Amino acid sequence: MSALRGKRPRHHAGSGTDRWKPSARDLEIMRLLVDGLTLESIARRLDVSERTVRRRLQATADALGVDSTLQAIVEAVRRGLI
Repeated sequence: MSALRGKRPRHHAGSGTDRWKPSARDLEIMRLLVDGLTLESIARRLDVSERTVRRRLQATADALGVDSTLQAIVEAVRRGLI
């Protein structure tokens, strides 16, 4: 049970997350990832820290109720956001 300690429960994609609207910056970050840029490259291009890029991606994944950046991108594509 200790492996689950500190983990927040995840929502399944579509369980109330359909109302979430990403910011223009969130979509831009996801598009740049899809284009193959690294987090470091994205940070330089957007003139922010790599930590900021990571935090925005994590917040996006959390808002979509998924566990990873890849799943967040898949969900955004599924919804026609990117």
